[in-house]
Amino acid sequence: MIAYIILILAALSRLAPHALHGTAVNFTAVGAGLLFFGSRRPKWHAIAAVGILAATDFYLTRFVYGAPFEVKQYLVTWAWYAAVCLMASGLLRKVTALRVVAGVLASATSFFLLSNFVVWFGSGMYPHNASGLATCYVAALPFYANDLISTGLLSAVLFGLPVLAAKLTDAAHERSHHHPA
Repeated sequence: MIAYIILILAALSRLAPHALHGTAVNFTAVGAGLLFFGSRRPKWHAIAAVGILAATDFYLTRFVYGAPFEVKQYLVTWAWYAAVCLMASGLLRKVTALRVVAGVLASATSFFLLSNFVVWFGSGMYPHNASGLATCYVAALPFYANDLISTGLLSAVLFGLPVLAAKLTDAAHERSHHHPA
């Protein structure tokens, strides 16, 4: 149940910058939420993760941006949501600091590479040549940095707190057995 709560909060984090009439330049809980969800739920639950996040895509597109919603524009993003869940299912069932760092780097970097390639390829914003692709990626570096930071910080909390709590519990249990009251 906690994995679903985290995922829903991650989806809602996408709405916060818009509700506050500002921008967080891609500082959301989506990457960390997908990593945590994928690590805690069976692989087939990735369908639910895609559905929950697709609902926020629909809401943002139609009601915040006032644009028509076209499914084909989101297929790569939805595939990415599922891929992060599936990656986490394999990588983060056993939590180590190295595995969490690898998950953070893989999720944020893959989103940066895929989403900006789609922008370059599918829009008229940049020339369709190597220079245009490079310009697109350079323009997106602040978004990548903030996504990497937000995914890293939130993943450290989501994966680190249970480990810390277990160590503190073990230490307290150990002390109680060595020093009877």
